[in-house]
Amino acid sequence: MDAITRIERTLSTEVGRAKAPGCPPSLAAAMDHAVFPRGSRIRPRLCLAVAAACGEDRPRLTEASAAAIELLHCASLVHDDLPCFDDAPLRRGRPSVHAAFGQPLAVLAGDALIVLAFQALARGAAGAPERLATVISIVAGSVGVPRGIVAGQAWECEANADLSQYQQEKTGALFAAATASGAASAGADPAAWRTLGERLGEAYQVADDVRDVMSDAEELGKPVGRDSVLGRPNAVLRLGVDGAISLLRRLAEGAIEAVPACRGAAALREHIISETQRLVPRHLAARAA
Repeated sequence: MDAITRIERTLSTEVGRAKAPGCPPSLAAAMDHAVFPRGSRIRPRLCLAVAAACGEDRPRLTEASAAAIELLHCASLVHDDLPCFDDAPLRRGRPSVHAAFGQPLAVLAGDALIVLAFQALARGAAGAPERLATVISIVAGSVGVPRGIVAGQAWECEANADLSQYQQEKTGALFAAATASGAASAGADPAAWRTLGERLGEAYQVADDVRDVMSDAEELGKPVGRDSVLGRPNAVLRLGVDGAISLLRRLAEGAIEAVPACRGAAALREHIISETQRLVPRHLAARAA
């Protein structure tokens, strides 16, 4: 079964639990809207790719880890789009959750997705309980404080923020969780895989900064130019387009170099090269070469 099929099947099962009797229908619909139809699913695909490179032997736990990472990512987007943060009316080319369902349900849907992520992990660990504590610790650390995505979002409320730290926490933390939890779910040492995730995550955020400045809403599926309007840290605004693309290239190369020795290293490096090539807007691809 290919990675996307595994991810979508697991997400459908987990989000489908919100439709059980007793759950408010509007809340269930808001949760579904936040997760489907799918985006790139780059984080859960990375989780599965690392697990495969490490000799995956507990597929249910790996799939649960991948789904948890994506549920937490989707929750962060719901909250990030709220009027108190980015006030974004669009996400993935259609109304954001608060635009479609109102702010109260958007807040609750994001909260529910966070809880659902850990419920998914608990269910997925039925066949490998000895690995659950490690995986939960990795995933929880990526969303909380002091260096998870909540901390990263909070830097937007500070007068001064270090660009690299902001990007590592707001975006890199969940990528690091994807690589580390993928390794841990396969019984490998998660610490060896964190650098790969951190570098990929920072590269992804730099690419997102480039798209925010140089792309358009139709291509991106969400409003552009928000970082400048809201005074947010942005690699292009601080380094210029060429400087940001150069940084992206260095981070991508560093990610490839950070792949630990394992039997699936070659295939994983090819996966990373393919993913990083897709990050830069089409009309700027030549400048990233």
